[in-house]
Amino acid sequence: MNDKLSNLKIYLGLTEDNTDFDEVLQLIIKNTELQLRFKLGLTSDIIFIPSEIEYIPLQVEVKRFNRLKNEGMISFTQEGESITFNTNDFDEFQSDIDEWKKQNGNSVLVAMDPYRKRGDQHDI
Repeated sequence: MNDKLSNLKIYLGLTEDNTDFDEVLQLIIKNTELQLRFKLGLTSDIIFIPSEIEYIPLQVEVKRFNRLKNEGMISFTQEGESITFNTNDFDEFQSDIDEWKKQNGNSVLVAMDPYRKRGDQHDI
């Protein structure tokens, strides 16, 4: 099991041997990281989240998992219990995202393979 999935399962209180949610958790992890990379302005060549803000995806993934079956809802009320959802899971982290972008600019250094032909989709 990969570290991201393992950490998310620990945070959610799921045991390692409980694989009932693994597929949906993997999808949540993937989509959360794609969205954060987009918000940071990182290119698709960059396959990692900067270490300074690695905590953001896990927090958002937990929110998304806990909201399963309630996607798109702004609020939910049942038998006197009321839950209100953020419209954007990244809202509480926006100042951190903005600060990271300010400190790092909107560009990130990417290592390029000088031997790879432009548009070549095959690994050598």
